[in-house]
Amino acid sequence: MNIGDKAPEVLGHDENGNEIRLDDFKGKKLVLYFYPKDMTSGCTTEACNLRDNYGELQAQGYEVVGVSVDDGKKHQRFIAKNELPFHLIADTEHTLVEQFGVWGEKKMYGRTYMGTLRTTFIIGEDGTIERVITPKEIKVKDHAAQILK
Repeated sequence: MNIGDKAPEVLGHDENGNEIRLDDFKGKKLVLYFYPKDMTSGCTTEACNLRDNYGELQAQGYEVVGVSVDDGKKHQRFIAKNELPFHLIADTEHTLVEQFGVWGEKKMYGRTYMGTLRTTFIIGEDGTIERVITPKEIKVKDHAAQILK
């Protein structure tokens, strides 16, 4: 997905199995952030930064939804442990990560594997992608400020 593309209407199911649709965010900009894995240091830092700045994001007209390939039960634990005020999509079938083009080859410690590339899409009130913050650009400790600028 690129800037100007229309986001899919059905985004997936949240940590409780409820369907998340683009229509749920009418009148708001949606921060759809893709992250590799619950309970890891970088992903926890990013989620907590968004949590700590959630009020400001909402005041500026944004709603936040996270996406990873972890299941709903793991998302529930991640939300509870970090007191996250927003939903997490359990993309266990890799539907959304592939649709948005954020499932790809990664390298760590000399090992190559497939995984979610940390990427954030800002979706406008009309459902089109307005901005993409790429893996090289994202600063997990200051992600909310990047979204708000």
